[in-house]
Amino acid sequence: MDLTSYVPTVLMNSLKNASELITFAYDVPFARAVVFGVHIGGHLFVEGLLLVVIIFLLSQKSYKPPKRPLTTKEIDELCDEWVPDAAGPHTIINGKEVVNFASANYLGLMGHEKLLESCTSSLEKYGVGSCGPRQFYGTIDVHLDCETRIAEFLGTPDSILYSYGLSTMFSAIPAFCKKGDIVIVDEGVHWGIQNGLYLSRSTIVYFKHNNMESLRSTLEKVTQDNKRAKKLRRYIVVEAVYQEKYKFRVLLDESNSFGVLGKSGRGLTEHYHVPIDKIDIITAAMGHALASEGGFCTGSHRVIDHQRLSSSGYVFSASLPPYLASAAIAAIDVIQENPQLITKLRDNSKTLSAGLSGIPGLELASDFMSPLVLKEHSVFVAPSKRSMVDKCNLPVGIRMYVSAAHTDSDLQKACESLKIVAASIFTDQN
Repeated sequence: MDLTSYVPTVLMNSLKNASELITFAYDVPFARAVVFGVHIGGHLFVEGLLLVVIIFLLSQKSYKPPKRPLTTKEIDELCDEWVPDAAGPHTIINGKEVVNFASANYLGLMGHEKLLESCTSSLEKYGVGSCGPRQFYGTIDVHLDCETRIAEFLGTPDSILYSYGLSTMFSAIPAFCKKGDIVIVDEGVHWGIQNGLYLSRSTIVYFKHNNMESLRSTLEKVTQDNKRAKKLRRYIVVEAVYQEKYKFRVLLDESNSFGVLGKSGRGLTEHYHVPIDKIDIITAAMGHALASEGGFCTGSHRVIDHQRLSSSGYVFSASLPPYLASAAIAAIDVIQENPQLITKLRDNSKTLSAGLSGIPGLELASDFMSPLVLKEHSVFVAPSKRSMVDKCNLPVGIRMYVSAAHTDSDLQKACESLKIVAASIFTDQN
């Protein structure tokens, strides 16, 4: 007998017999089982069992191997490799470098070496956050230093820090304006002021945007028509300085003028030669000219002390991260040491204003001294947006933030790009 042919034959017969035995074992219990007219065989039982197992496995949480914590060396290596992309005069949008006119980096201090050094030393000393409100355990010496520095720079007795720019107006207005008070407001004020007015529950009276005559007539009407006006607390909330004649307290928001207007960047009061003590309350966000974050309110000791007890954004919110307060101090130092930044910003604003003034179909809505996406031309701008609660129906437009860091070629490129795009748009409409 040939063993080479015998062994495979025996092996195949054994496998065949085993298969028939398994099939018989599964078929016997269900040989006579009929469900809804369907004969249940062994193969259906196996398939049903597999389906149950699959459903069970799918319902289970996916297994994730335990993560090994990074070593100190690995953390340091990752930190050294990471480079943040600051939104300076040039930035990257969708992988393409563009000239940035969409960030309110007025003095070009974003990414400034002195600010970065200040932030680094503050992080090493204090860590990232304070982990608490100012009135509990969130006050750090750098907060007090920043408040003192701002008051000294503006020439006011005291100031107070807020952890978020918009929360400054959200909190300062309701801290002083209560139900029954009369508040005269420019109808074009920004959303932060509008929200603060809503929270105050005061009686709000609007006057036309940037219209002195409208303000005067509104003040006279409110004063004459309301017999109780002299007994009520009365406020004017604006983003500009108006002449003093009526006995109203003035709340001035300088978020877009602090560090920009005035010979030394002290804002509207310096620009219009108004003594700062004539303004009762001044607020500003630090995310524009100071290239930091948060906000501040400055004024008399009485005004500031009242907010430390009654301002919700100060009492109930975690305090400003220490490194941001350090950055604000460093930014003020840079402004005082480099007054040419303000001059450069003013010159850039005039250059861009002159370049855009001759574009058919476009109208400049701001003053030429105000530093307030064209992807194909590598110029990044932002459309103006208005909230649903706005009382002023300003036309939809393009908002361009001019920076002292913009070069003449940047400004020329923006003007040429807007001319090309405006011409194509208005040609298509005609």
